[in-house]
Amino acid sequence: MTDRPPSAALLVVQPWRVVATLAGRELTRFFRQRNRVIGALGQPLLFWLLFSAGLGPSFRMPGAADSSLSFGQYFFPGTVVLIVLFTSIFATISIIEDRREGFLQSVLVAPIPRWAMVLGKLLGGTCIAVIQAVLFLALGWFAGLRCDGLELLAIVGLLFVLSLALTGLGFVIAWRLDSTQGFHAIMSVFLMPMWLLSGAFFPASEGVLYWVTRFNPLSYGVAGLRQLLYSTEVGAAHALPSLAVCWSVTVLFAVVTFVASWRVSAQRISGDLL
Repeated sequence: MTDRPPSAALLVVQPWRVVATLAGRELTRFFRQRNRVIGALGQPLLFWLLFSAGLGPSFRMPGAADSSLSFGQYFFPGTVVLIVLFTSIFATISIIEDRREGFLQSVLVAPIPRWAMVLGKLLGGTCIAVIQAVLFLALGWFAGLRCDGLELLAIVGLLFVLSLALTGLGFVIAWRLDSTQGFHAIMSVFLMPMWLLSGAFFPASEGVLYWVTRFNPLSYGVAGLRQLLYSTEVGAAHALPSLAVCWSVTVLFAVVTFVASWRVSAQRISGDLL
């Protein structure tokens, strides 16, 4: 009786093992590249300290003259989101590096579902972003942050969903690029303005900026985090969307970017964007 080659079905790897392996690889790469921690934490921390000191004395919330919220407190949730954004960018740059080194091609030809590859990359970047954001949250004590266990769990949950959404957005952009220089250019003209127009740095209560922030999905992650950090009464006083709306939009944002990442990963790319 001759040996028969294994069937294709036997060669298929369990999808969730692929997800765990790729996510673990991203975490291992992160802990071996400590300069990424400095880049993702150092610059936002510097922004928070300098802008809090410089703009704090002149900061006034529009429509809330009796508000006790200082600029350091107002800017703190935006700084956390900036850390998530930076970390997501650094995590998805690895897609360009993996393509250049040949690792990505090996994964693409393996007998695994494409969604498993995408989810593994996204979860790895998401976990890294949440870890760094939680480390920065420890500084919230100096910004007047006081929260119990359930509130902290909700904060981490919202950060996880928001990180997944931003990592998915970075995946879509990085997949269509073959140079890190091009990725940084896209970040400068698209991702940073997206953060600035999310209400993270300054409030927009009227005019064109108000409507821009309302159509910016990142705004709802920032608003939801601000309410979880400083209670829902702050959201009501400053006309922020309700927590239910913030959660709904952020979850929808994450689902859309994951599906977009899944779809774009089926495309063959030979050059830079478009």
